[in-house]
Amino acid sequence: MVIIGGGFGGLQCAKALRGEAVDVTIVDRQNYHLFTPLLYQVASCLLNPSEVTAPLRKVFRGAPNIRYRQGEVTDVDFSRREVRLADGETLAYDTVVIASGSTTNYYGNDAIADRALGLKDLGEALQLRNHVLECLELAAATKDAAERRRLLTFCIVGGGPTGVEFAGALAELVRLVLPHEYPEFPPSEVRIVMLEGGDRVLPTFKKRLSKYARRELEHRGVDVRTDTLVASADANGVVTREGTELATATIVWTAGVRPSVVPHHPGVTRTEEKRFAVDDHLRILGAEHAYGIGDVSAAPDHHGRPLPMLSPPAMQAGRYVAKQILRGPTRKFRYFDKGTMATIGRRAGVAQIGPIQITGFLGWVAWLVVHLYYLIGFENRLRVMLRWSWYYLRLDRPVRAIVQAHPSKNEWGG
Repeated sequence: MVIIGGGFGGLQCAKALRGEAVDVTIVDRQNYHLFTPLLYQVASCLLNPSEVTAPLRKVFRGAPNIRYRQGEVTDVDFSRREVRLADGETLAYDTVVIASGSTTNYYGNDAIADRALGLKDLGEALQLRNHVLECLELAAATKDAAERRRLLTFCIVGGGPTGVEFAGALAELVRLVLPHEYPEFPPSEVRIVMLEGGDRVLPTFKKRLSKYARRELEHRGVDVRTDTLVASADANGVVTREGTELATATIVWTAGVRPSVVPHHPGVTRTEEKRFAVDDHLRILGAEHAYGIGDVSAAPDHHGRPLPMLSPPAMQAGRYVAKQILRGPTRKFRYFDKGTMATIGRRAGVAQIGPIQITGFLGWVAWLVVHLYYLIGFENRLRVMLRWSWYYLRLDRPVRAIVQAHPSKNEWGG
């Protein structure tokens, strides 16, 4: 069988097949599994990239029935049962599991796509980290007050968990680091503006938790503006639907994701969001011997609505499909919601577990424990725990190197 994607769904499916009488090939462009819930901490200078990634070959070391193939999938021929790669190779399969995840959705607005920075993969997180640090350095060097205000204004579009978590982390970077290391301007000149199209942040959470999150963000200096949609963007900043202009050098887009592109095939049913329609056993409608899990699949919840594009549904779907392959069709797939969490910053978090709602320090601790538990690899868990402990005690964001993608050689050839 072939698993397309080494994210949460694909990884859990493969792990459940470890040591079984099934030959598995995992195909992914990246040679690592990325723990996306902690990407914002890479972008906000707290964690190193190596602490949120796990090499796929290392994960499956000692599993002779599982192989990794680096490559970009360009097509899946369901009739011939072949996966086609960009380098021209084809992989034959008896069963294929499509778990290729999602990417940033700019809703067709090319102007925003050209100017905004996403926070969906490791490259985007590193680009955002470099950009934020470069803005601080440029602001420290400029004598133009208007340009400094533009450089020190950070606009985050989208008030979901990613937007809220990054806004809180960025506010702490400003509050804890800038006063000691940037004497050229006071921290009060830095503006963090969050634009949310709905009537509240964290719209999938209970209203009480949304209100708490907004209150904590504003307490940390974030300017939260709800019922505000972005219409366009240019080199000077963003313009809202109401015509309000916001001068900024930084637009962070966390307002939506879309399924990763998989070519359209006649007879294969897609939803309006371009996700695969699947049956109660996660089999893709219109294709034989093919499963869709995670963000590319519109698996229904118990109300018949598509499950959210989050890691917990993908993980449960991956383990479920592995059981289907090993034992044949059994019970229908039903997602068990273990709860939703978000952190607003140090000692402040929200957790929604069934009817239980937790805020403040307890919500923050619950978030820490859950994310440490699901992080892949004992070494990564240990390093992240030590990094968090150091930050909690020393109030420092240590990973602040501006890394150029293609550094130029100096006169010494270095």
